[in-house]
Amino acid sequence: MKVPQFKLLGFKRPREVAVPALGKLEREVMDEAWRRGQVSVREVHEHFDGRVAYTTLMTTLDRLYKKRLLDRTKSGRAFLYEPRVSAAELEQGIAEDVIDALLGGAAEPVLACIVDAVGDRDRELLDELERLVREKRKELRRA
Repeated sequence: MKVPQFKLLGFKRPREVAVPALGKLEREVMDEAWRRGQVSVREVHEHFDGRVAYTTLMTTLDRLYKKRLLDRTKSGRAFLYEPRVSAAELEQGIAEDVIDALLGGAAEPVLACIVDAVGDRDRELLDELERLVREKRKELRRA
């Protein structure tokens, strides 16, 4: 039986509440940092072609630094920023946080929902899920 879709916080689907760990501008700035490897505020400002104020980008980079997503080093009077995590590591961390929150309650309904969703979309992915479970069990036995 298909569970009806619902909304949280008034008008948002659960994934809209849980998944976006970064705002749109933060994500775009991180994308530029991942692309370049190291960026200055000036370089990010140039990337945005003046569509976003220099001071806004400076604040955004500082916020990403405070969120521990970027490292920074002093270069003259400016800072150079570089990613502390890859895009894949960020997505993995978000997924782990969401799953951890979901498993804080009853785990069985969550796991059943995951298996149903995977099975409905892709049978090969369901086989991959089964392989991962077997692999994890072997790993746990060795520990």
